[in-house]
Amino acid sequence: MAVLAPERVDAAPSLRRTRPPRPRREVVPPLPADRRTSWAIAAVLGLVALAVRLWGITYPKDLLFDEAYYPPQADQLLTWGHEYNRGYSFIVHPPLGKWLIAAGEQLFGYNSLGWRFPSAVAGAVAVVLLFRLGRRLTGSTLVGLFAGVLLLVDGFQFTLSRIGLLDIFLQVLVLAAVSCLVVDRDVVRARVRAAAEVGAGGFRLGPRGWRIAAGVLFGCACAVKWSGVWFLAFFAVLSLFWDRAAWREAGVPRPTRTAARRGLPGALWALAVVPVLAYLASFTGWFLGETSQGKAWAQQNPDTAFPWVPDSLRSLWHEHAQWLEFHNGLSSPHPWESGPWSWLVNGRPILLWNPQGIVDAEGGQVVRYILMVGTPTLWLAFAPAMLWLAWRVAARRDPAALTLAVGIAAGWLTWFINLDRTMFIFYMAPVLPFFVLAVALVLQDVVGPAGASWLRRRAGLGAACLYVAIVAGTFVFFWPVLTGEPLSNAEWVQRMWFPSWF
Repeated sequence: MAVLAPERVDAAPSLRRTRPPRPRREVVPPLPADRRTSWAIAAVLGLVALAVRLWGITYPKDLLFDEAYYPPQADQLLTWGHEYNRGYSFIVHPPLGKWLIAAGEQLFGYNSLGWRFPSAVAGAVAVVLLFRLGRRLTGSTLVGLFAGVLLLVDGFQFTLSRIGLLDIFLQVLVLAAVSCLVVDRDVVRARVRAAAEVGAGGFRLGPRGWRIAAGVLFGCACAVKWSGVWFLAFFAVLSLFWDRAAWREAGVPRPTRTAARRGLPGALWALAVVPVLAYLASFTGWFLGETSQGKAWAQQNPDTAFPWVPDSLRSLWHEHAQWLEFHNGLSSPHPWESGPWSWLVNGRPILLWNPQGIVDAEGGQVVRYILMVGTPTLWLAFAPAMLWLAWRVAARRDPAALTLAVGIAAGWLTWFINLDRTMFIFYMAPVLPFFVLAVALVLQDVVGPAGASWLRRRAGLGAACLYVAIVAGTFVFFWPVLTGEPLSNAEWVQRMWFPSWF
């Protein structure tokens, strides 16, 4: 009975475990103990990526492909705070990506450096983020390095980082948001494990800064292009499952109920309300402008539904309905359109620039070609890597593989919903890092587990490094058709590997 005395209550059996925890195979690997080295590697990757992308970025000085829309609209944002609607402007995307282009134009002027510099910065940051995300997901700096280098030498990401389009900003914001959610997962799991008492219903976790940051970044991604909403929805659900896994490992009897009670209210705020607020904030210039596109719609239609809603919000809602109708009905033929089934094999890359009639001093034909094409030796590995990813999820319950599978589902499979829509390969931009990291997971298995023999590890490491070197060599070989370098017709044909590339 002494155990029941108030002064001896600390000797009572602990409530930390209400039942023995179940052994789980999908335990998140710990981070390696090379923090300073990993940051040094990240810095080198970022600087190299930025230098490579800035090299000759001003050439050509012409507006390439959809640069016909976004740099001029970015210039209008600097002038009026919103896109200037002349009655024929092609304004169908939120403004944040154009604001980022405008930042470069503010720094360097309305020229090819100004409207392309922000893309180069975003592309280099994406390389660093993928390295850090790969390291955290796998607990291996080497795997993160594989992923970072592969993204650095991918021709598609390289070209996208050297043109004033929106998709590279969508890529880096999605990647940053997912990285914040993964950090939140690890922080929550560490807090639950370190708690002195968990109890049958868990305990209050309080504000979760990394999850709120993810909500802001997801909202910003949607403010660049709406396709970011798929990543927000898919990873918000995955985040709740991560919470459930943390409570389950702690031995909580009803982990699903506990995750819903302890995590769902905060998730609704961080991953529903905060993204909406971040998205609306990107329209500040539109709200303040007097001649913003569609701004006067509510005043011109006072008898529409919900008259108690402020006119500006009703006008913005109607403007979004117009945009949605445009995107859903976009089915006009285009010479460089392609479907999502062909993206994995570079089925139809996009020709950005090809001036005609150029001859050399001897009268021979000179070809200058800028093709938005992924490095073939990397992209042809995407489909096998996706199958390997599925095996790691099913057989190993690998949390890293599951995270990448969710990213691929959000960024690639969702494009199969409306196959009648006109689509282009640059829609692959936000999901590309997840495919690249999937290839890096394959290379992790090629290297072998830490407990393998010295010979097995060395042979595997050699094979993995050889593959990365082949991809890098292919990137160098394709450099002229990624940058518009002069080529003879024969040299150009050598780089046109498939008929659909012409």
